[in-house]
Amino acid sequence: MNRTLRARRTAVLTTGLVTTSLLAAGCSAGDEATAEDTIVVSTFPFGVEEFQEAVIDPFTAETGIEVEVETGSNADRLSQLEVAAGDSGIDVMLISDYYAALGQESDLFQEVDAAQVPSLDQVADFALEEGYAGPAYSYQLNGTLYSTEALSAAEAAEWDLYGDAAHAGSLALPDISVTAGQLMISGVGETYGDGPYDIDTALTTLGEWAPGILQFYSSSTEVTNLLTQGEIVAADSLSGFATELVASGEPYAWTPPATGRYMATNRAMIPAGAPNADGAHQFIDYLLSAEAQTASAELVGDLPVNPDATVPDSISAVVGDIAADPVAEGYATLDPAELVPTRADWVDRFAREVTAG
Repeated sequence: MNRTLRARRTAVLTTGLVTTSLLAAGCSAGDEATAEDTIVVSTFPFGVEEFQEAVIDPFTAETGIEVEVETGSNADRLSQLEVAAGDSGIDVMLISDYYAALGQESDLFQEVDAAQVPSLDQVADFALEEGYAGPAYSYQLNGTLYSTEALSAAEAAEWDLYGDAAHAGSLALPDISVTAGQLMISGVGETYGDGPYDIDTALTTLGEWAPGILQFYSSSTEVTNLLTQGEIVAADSLSGFATELVASGEPYAWTPPATGRYMATNRAMIPAGAPNADGAHQFIDYLLSAEAQTASAELVGDLPVNPDATVPDSISAVVGDIAADPVAEGYATLDPAELVPTRADWVDRFAREVTAG
């Protein structure tokens, strides 16, 4: 999906609104065909009940379209599409950006039609960036989760923390296999090297830090347990990991890095051969609306891409004003064209040069 979408959206806005109005009128008049319509949404295995309440149930109430939910990991669900060869039965797949790009390389997704998604005109530019066939509907910020009893915000914001001998053995970093891992590599590459794709500098630096790293974690549970049990004082992590900890009133906080700020996005994609592409477009349109984005932020904890959405206090307490405009606060997304071709090599090198020792 590229930035021409916004221009195309403007040209067809009136038609799109008329179509939406007619559909809504048909639902209210009891059109049985529309009321009995169904789409299948494939999503992440966590927060499903909250997502049902925040987005799915209101969407069904508004459109009459029933939603069947399937869940699984990014990798498993992408494999499902590959095996199905265009006949997966899935209409919308909510998936992280790297896997969305990977699927596009194999033509597993079709381009979202901007004319059928009026809400595209409302979302932030980074949600419509080039390289993706579908828009971002939420995003994740990388930074440091830390104990406020052990560190100040200024100390936690510096990448040098992870090489500080004073805290050796009480720090954690993400494995490259998780979302924060790639964001960390790019942050280190920018801070100490030539940019976010300077893998040589990033791996050399991380390899030097590795003896002082207690654990390279692979799940949010691991890192939060390490912190709350007092085994570590800080970890590079996504901001969402901090929400419950900060809300608990315990001495924990999250801060963006001083340099090398990167974010990941979650994309709304339509698989090739989706049986109900019209319903899929309606779902994505609702998902991007200020109403759905506000509810998802409140109930699921998703950072909204629609600037008109209300950010709840639970998220603001962690990220402050960043949620209003992450790009203005120095955050950037990564180019899938740089990551997909190199992924296998980088994973192999990370294992050999960083975690092997």
